[in-house]
Amino acid sequence: MPDRLRPAALVFDLDGTLVDSRRDITTALNRLRSELGLPPLPLDQVVAMVGEGAKVLVRRALADWADWREERLKEILDRYLSYYGEVCLDTTVLYPGIEPMLAELHDRYRMAVLSNKGKRLSVEILEGLDQAWRFHTILGGDSLPTRKPNPAGLNALADRFNEPVERLMLIGDSRIDCETARNAGCAFALVEWGFQGTSKEVLDADLTVSTPDELLKKLVL
Repeated sequence: MPDRLRPAALVFDLDGTLVDSRRDITTALNRLRSELGLPPLPLDQVVAMVGEGAKVLVRRALADWADWREERLKEILDRYLSYYGEVCLDTTVLYPGIEPMLAELHDRYRMAVLSNKGKRLSVEILEGLDQAWRFHTILGGDSLPTRKPNPAGLNALADRFNEPVERLMLIGDSRIDCETARNAGCAFALVEWGFQGTSKEVLDADLTVSTPDELLKKLVL
C-alpha cells in the first residue's frame, strides 16, 4: 500500500462490512409490515433499502402503506426497533474471514466502528459476536446529531484517536461509506463481499478488496 494511504487508525462500517445482518433486518421489517396488513418484502429488496439508518429504512419499507403519515414515524420506528431488538442476533453472523482479520489487525491498529444503525443495537450485536472489545469506540447513527455521509462521525473519531482525520481509513461496502470518507478527506477501502457486492455502481475507492484476507494483507504489508 502506498505510504500516502497507510492509515493511523481504521474505521469499519458494520452491516455489510463486518456482519451479515440481512435476514434479521428483513424479519423485523416483515413483522412490522404484517402488523400493518402489508405483504412481506423479499430479502433482496430490503437489502437495497439498508444503509442510511432506521428512519430511512422504515420510510422506504412502508412506501406502499396507504395509511402512512410522517407524524407517525416515531411510533412506527419504535415498533420496528422493538421487533429488530428481538431478532438482531438470530441469524446475524460475521462474514467469513472477519474474525481472524480483526484479531490480526487489533494488534497493529487502533480500530473503531461507525454505523448508521443505532449505537445500542450496534454494541449489542458486536458484543453478541464477541467482537466489541476489539474496538476503541463504537459510534452509531444516533451517537451524534448527524450520520453518514456527514463526516462528523469520522471527525469525532479522529479527535478520539488524536489523529488528523486524513490519517483514518474508512472501510465499508456502500456509496454512503464512500461519500463519508470523501466528505472527511480520508481514505476509503471498498469491500466487495457485503450488501452492495452485486452493485454495478462504480465507487471512488482508494482500495478495493474481495475478501477480508486480501484487506488484511494490504494493511499489514
